[in-house]
Amino acid sequence: MIAFLLFLLAFGLGMVPFGLYVARFVKGIDPRDAGSKNVGATNVARLCGTPWGVLTLALDLFKGFLPAALAPEGTGWVALSLIGLAAILGHAYSPLLNLRGGKAVATTVGVFLALAPGALIISAICTLLVIWLSGYVSVGSLTLALALPVFCLLTGNIGMIPLAVAVMLFLFWRHRENILRLDRGEEMPWRKGKCGEGAA
Repeated sequence: MIAFLLFLLAFGLGMVPFGLYVARFVKGIDPRDAGSKNVGATNVARLCGTPWGVLTLALDLFKGFLPAALAPEGTGWVALSLIGLAAILGHAYSPLLNLRGGKAVATTVGVFLALAPGALIISAICTLLVIWLSGYVSVGSLTLALALPVFCLLTGNIGMIPLAVAVMLFLFWRHRENILRLDRGEEMPWRKGKCGEGAA
């Protein structure tokens, strides 16, 4: 019963479009109508400024972290995985946005910070390094997706590997347009300012 309630909480929190509310409050704009037309932290940062993007990132991370962190000790890996997926899918396909949403990278970070912190921290370091070297948030996001299953295995968090693999496939699907733009050389790097395509 507790796991089911946490599943509902995860989806309920996940579907709250914090990026939309932050952008409306700060600039009176809808991030779905500008930039990458995404409610994620990257687009909010480009449209409203880095501090507001960081705030959106923290809020999106929190909604993945909280329900998973509230799961009582002894909760099985299947239930934990479903709770994590509920937050991620709620963010990506929010009923409040007509089943649209962000790419769920920040929410994924929150989920794994609660369920597999060691694997997440190492994966996040790799992600930040790739973003710094390449200048592309999307490449960093894809790095995170690839790294999570590997480091779940290497840190001994075997129960989270199925979730990590599912999330990897999902994030690659959500970033398919970014991948095509990268292949064509049309993806806008983060360092070029506030008018490019985002990936958060």
